[in-house]
Amino acid sequence: MSTAIATHISPEDFEADPRAICVFCASNPGIKNEYREAAESLGEALAQTSHPLVYGGGDRGLMGVLSAQVISSGGNVTGVLPRAMVVAGGEGTGKVENTHAVDLPPDTHQFKHIVVTSMHERKTLMAKIAGGGFMALPGGFGTFEEVLEMITWSQIGIHQKPMVLLNVLGFWEPLRDLIDNAVKEEFIQRKNRALVIFVDPPVSGGETFNWGQAAVEALENWETPSDAGLFSWKET
Repeated sequence: MSTAIATHISPEDFEADPRAICVFCASNPGIKNEYREAAESLGEALAQTSHPLVYGGGDRGLMGVLSAQVISSGGNVTGVLPRAMVVAGGEGTGKVENTHAVDLPPDTHQFKHIVVTSMHERKTLMAKIAGGGFMALPGGFGTFEEVLEMITWSQIGIHQKPMVLLNVLGFWEPLRDLIDNAVKEEFIQRKNRALVIFVDPPVSGGETFNWGQAAVEALENWETPSDAGLFSWKET
């Protein structure tokens, strides 16, 4: 990474922030400019609505675009990285990706890194801090896994938080089809379909669509399904 990790902060130092939103997205920029524009729109909207960003800590690709936009718009950012990725220089450290690196400032009152020991601890801590819920921009295998795990945690009652997917250029359409088919075939309970929200642009005028505003509104208007959560995870 191009920014120094100034402090190792223990996960135990953090509590849930009811307004913080965790966003999953790619450490690559993608081949179309619309992905970057959606990330910039979301970063600006999070800052303007006083929703701190929690994300995977990268300064490359959509992750870097998003976090840099939150900071430049006056918002706050917490990045969570496993130590192995800090040592290796972050995610997306290939020779092609390095040409798209996005520099972020060192730790400040607006931006801080948390270094953890494992990928599971990373996800657990991001989920813990992000009391407001989850969003996702386009991404790859890591983004897919994070999105589905957080939805699963809501389904089984570890937490009750929405997952808002920004369907830029129809990127998430195959996942929507997969989920809807699983509901149809009764592998996913119909009530749990509400755990996932797809944000789509209008049929016309999509080129001026405000992705960030639409995503924040979708998250803030979400209501927990009345009987969601299969298990109680409270210690007895």
